[in-house]
Amino acid sequence: MDKYIIDGGRRLFGSVKVQSAKNAVLPLFAASVLTDKQVTICETPEIADVFCMAQILRELGADVKFERGNVIIDSSDAHSHIISSALTKELRSSVFMLGSLLSRFHRAVIAYPGGCDIGLRPIDLHLNALKRLGVSISERDGYIYCACEKMTGAELVLDFPSVGATENIMLAGVKAEGRTVIEGAAKEPEIVDLQKFLSGMGAKIVGAGTDVITIEGVSSLGGITYTPVKDRIEAGTFLIACALCGGEVEVEGVTADNLGMLLHKLRENGCKIHTKNDKIRLSSYGRLKCNRRIETMPFPGFPTDLQAQITALNSVCEGGALIVENLFETRFKYVPELQRMGADIEVRGRNAFVRGVSGLHGAAVTAGDLRGGAALVLAALGAEGISEVSDLSHIDRGYSDLEGKLRSLGAEIKRVRI
Repeated sequence: MDKYIIDGGRRLFGSVKVQSAKNAVLPLFAASVLTDKQVTICETPEIADVFCMAQILRELGADVKFERGNVIIDSSDAHSHIISSALTKELRSSVFMLGSLLSRFHRAVIAYPGGCDIGLRPIDLHLNALKRLGVSISERDGYIYCACEKMTGAELVLDFPSVGATENIMLAGVKAEGRTVIEGAAKEPEIVDLQKFLSGMGAKIVGAGTDVITIEGVSSLGGITYTPVKDRIEAGTFLIACALCGGEVEVEGVTADNLGMLLHKLRENGCKIHTKNDKIRLSSYGRLKCNRRIETMPFPGFPTDLQAQITALNSVCEGGALIVENLFETRFKYVPELQRMGADIEVRGRNAFVRGVSGLHGAAVTAGDLRGGAALVLAALGAEGISEVSDLSHIDRGYSDLEGKLRSLGAEIKRVRI
């Protein structure tokens, strides 16, 4: 087990390039099963979730190679439709394999997916949609058993714009017979990226980025070489780090359109922000002001994956803020760790009431989930004194060489083995 040792209180300066988006790459791995041709995913981040997804594909019989930052996947010999519970429970995104496996083998067996402990995250939307496409589903002993003779297109209406359900339906619908229409679809940039990837393989799919996606099923798909969209959440994490610590940082690889609500809130804090093409530059000097209210919402609203980081920022701003978490009911589990560092935050259900303090102090804290762990790192960077952030396995799920990138901006952070 590793931990970070952070000597806080330093401003950040410089530029940093963000990695390909974790939430885009993982569905592309699942989509590779749809074809028996070679798929190359370029500039793939070296993070734990990617390695776990690669192992899932290997257990299905696919050949997966990592070469100079690219991942080459050959699923021509894939033969299994069963995903082991050990891997499924490590990775929430393993649920995407349902649509792909049903398209390829007409059968799928998967344990209930895991990932960060941030709430129940039921997959009813996924299963109900698959049933509408002609899949019979039974659940027993913690496993989901799916089977069909064929999948047939249908008009589907999602009660909530779930990213995972939208992507799973896309993966199931591309080879289903006839037309599949998803109404109430999620609009995240990662949805658009999956459409581009599938279209490059020969799928007939339009509408990603709107609330209606239409898919005309095809009989087969080909190979592709593809570079995924960059990670807006990683970019947002670095921008918030600069806002909290002070200084001037430029992130490269993400357009302002993909971070519109975050940039609005950071300007509200008092940050100066300049955007051009795929570069965003933020400068932060002096004490910032609290956001009066932030509510997490599906895209283009404020992303739940940046809620913990923006809460850490508000904890040292002037005034008070109300943070409302609308997506995951236990996503404030990191708050007691921030309180160890001197933050004044009161949690009531899905609401966190933040009273800004003049500064945080170093402390020994533990990362309990991916984004909460990132928030603790940011708080430690801005705090006076030495902090230790333990259990980096959660942070490693979504950030590649986080400590190296932060050091390049002037942070005093090192990773040590416990």
